[in-house]
Amino acid sequence: MLQFDERADRVVPPTGFTARLTLFSAFAMSFLVVFALALSLAAGRVADRWGNELAQSSTLRISAPAGEVATQTEAALRVLRTTPGVVDARALTLDEQRALLSPWFGADLPIDDLPLPQLIDITETDGGYDAAGLRLRLAAEAPAAVLDDHARWRRPLIDAAARLRLLGWASILLIATATAAMVTLAANAALAANAQVIAVLRLVGAKDTYIASAFVRRFALRALTGAAFGTLTGIVALMIVPSGSDSAGVLTDLSIQGIGWVWVLLIPPLSGLVAFVATRYAAGRVLEDLA
Repeated sequence: MLQFDERADRVVPPTGFTARLTLFSAFAMSFLVVFALALSLAAGRVADRWGNELAQSSTLRISAPAGEVATQTEAALRVLRTTPGVVDARALTLDEQRALLSPWFGADLPIDDLPLPQLIDITETDGGYDAAGLRLRLAAEAPAAVLDDHARWRRPLIDAAARLRLLGWASILLIATATAAMVTLAANAALAANAQVIAVLRLVGAKDTYIASAFVRRFALRALTGAAFGTLTGIVALMIVPSGSDSAGVLTDLSIQGIGWVWVLLIPPLSGLVAFVATRYAAGRVLEDLA
């Protein structure tokens, strides 16, 4: 089917509307697949990063009258330092709390005049600690302490990133379907335009498989060529996007890393395969109708 045959390839017009449509469709769809793939991979990285970072950290908040904050803080730190699964626990300074609030309220926030709670940053082991048992100990020794193990924050963030990753793969599937539809339309148009040539070939003894193979080869190669240029253009466009830092989100970390390049390199051959299947299907139906 894919063996080169110059005489058979003459059946398919080398230029014209169908050629331009196939090349442009493969180019555009491959370009979009690169970005959909980058979005999906970036969402996966963000989900893993958020899950790992939030899973190994907790926050303790102490809301007490001004005269009791220091006492409650020391009591809470004693409890935390003797809790299995806690690697480190330290009270944040005013400057650190100001840095946490400045993105929301500005750098000029008069933090000294506000009754802010004391925050304690907790670093956990990979296995974590017994949150229920820790809360019971804190209730007895530091009743003003409120433990936040980030569970209510971590799960929605990870779910959102996972759904965004799924959306990226769903977009790739839709793009592949659209590519198949466009190639099928182009193949139908090329076959219909060459109805008289096909009739003559049949008169001289050409089989439908011989005629179909010419269309399949030509359209698969067109899709492969267009997809290769579209993929290359998409990679160049991704390189123009500024790369984010380690704390970047999905939209500021659109890049291909590691094994993701394997998926990128598979885009052109997979586009050619989609065109092969779509053209084979279209050729079979049209040749059957012209019989």
